Amino acid sequence: MIKLIKSSFYHEAETKKALVEFILNEDILSMNKECKKFEESFAAKQGRKHAVYVSNGSVANLLLIQSLMNLGIFQKGDRIGFSALTWPTNVMPLIQLGLEPVAIDCQLETLNVSPENLKEYIGDIKGLFLTNVLGFADDIAAIKQLCDENGTVLIEDNCESLGSSVAGTLLGNYGLASTFSFFVGHHMSTIEGGMVCTDDDDLRDALVMTRAHGWDRNISPKKQSELRAGADIDDFYAKYTFYDIASNFRPTEINGFIGNTQMPYWDEIVGKRVENFHKFNEAVAKNNDFYHYDLSHMDIVSNFAMPVICKTLELARKYREKFAAADVEIRPVIAGNMAKQPFYQKYVSDTAPRPNSDLVHENGFYFGNNPEMTTEEVELLCSLLEP
Repeated sequence: MIKLIKSSFYHEAETKKALVEFILNEDILSMNKECKKFEESFAAKQGRKHAVYVSNGSVANLLLIQSLMNLGIFQKGDRIGFSALTWPTNVMPLIQLGLEPVAIDCQLETLNVSPENLKEYIGDIKGLFLTNVLGFADDIAAIKQLCDENGTVLIEDNCESLGSSVAGTLLGNYGLASTFSFFVGHHMSTIEGGMVCTDDDDLRDALVMTRAHGWDRNISPKKQSELRAGADIDDFYAKYTFYDIASNFRPTEINGFIGNTQMPYWDEIVGKRVENFHKFNEAVAKNNDFYHYDLSHMDIVSNFAMPVICKTLELARKYREKFAAADVEIRPVIAGNMAKQPFYQKYVSDTAPRPNSDLVHENGFYFGNNPEMTTEEVELLCSLLEP
C-alpha cells in the first residue's frame, strides 16, 4: 500500500536511536534547551526573527489569535477573513475568542484565496488568516499589498507549505506572523508540535507569555521590567504573577530534540517533495479530466499531499476507485468549504455561496507526497493519473 505517511520521522531508525539515548541521559524533559535550540534554528532557516515552539500546529493558531487579542490588535467582534478551503483549527480560534469569521472562496487554479476574491471583503475585515493550501499560493504579494493598503492584518497558516516560495520569499514570511505544524504527517515531524514565527518583538513576547500561563518568564528583560513595575510586583511574587489570558501550550524536550534531529534534513525533505510534485503535476496537466493548476508564479512548490480536482463528480468517483484499487491511500482535499462543516453551522450564520471550495470538496481527493517514495511508487501514482 502507498500510504500518506511512511514513517514517524525522516531517517526514522537513526532518529529513534538518538531519541532513546537522549531520554536515558537527560535530566529535564519539560521545555528547556532543546526547545530553545529548535526555535532558534527554525527561525534562522525560515528567515524570521523569532520562532515560538508549541505543543501542536492547531494550538499555534489559537496561540497566535489569543496573543493578537492580548495586544489589542484584534478585539472581540472584529471580522476576520479566512480561507474557506482550510483545516477546522484555522477558524475555530476565531469562533472561540469572539471574533466574527468571514470565509473567502478559493480559485481552482491555485486552490487559494486570490486578490480578486479578497477585494470583495477587504474593506470590511480587520484581519486575514490566509491558509497556504497544500504547498500552493496565489498572488500572495498582491494580497499582502491589499492588506497593507487597507489596514488589514495579514497572518498565514503555513502548516501545509513548509519550503514553498514565491518571488524568492518563503511562504510564511508575508504576514505579521505565521503558523507551522510538525504533526507526523506533515513536512517535518516532531510527532506533534507547532511553531509561530514573526519579526515583531512585542508579538514574540506576547506569544511566549500566552504559551505559558501568562507569566513573564522567558520574555525580553525590558518587557519583563515594564510589566513588573506597572503592576508593582517584586521578584518573589513575579514567579506566580499572570498578566493576560493564556494557557499551557508548551512542548517537551522530547519534541524539541526530535525537531533538532530533523532540521538538518530540511533541504532534502523539501527537495524530494518538490521533485515528486513536478512529476505529479505534469501527469495532471496531461489529463483533461482534471482541473489544471497555474503555479507559474511560484519558485518552489513543496507539499505533503498532491491534490487532484476532477471536472465532474462521476470522474471523481472513477479516479477514487482507481486509486483505491491500486491500494493507494487517499483523502478529501482538506475539509472543503469550511462553512459547510457542522461545527461552523452550529456557531456561525453563513449561507453565502463558495462554489469553488464546494467543487474541490465534492470532486477532489489527495494522495501522499513524501520524501521516502520510491521511483516505482512515483511512477505508479503518475500512471493512475492517466485517462
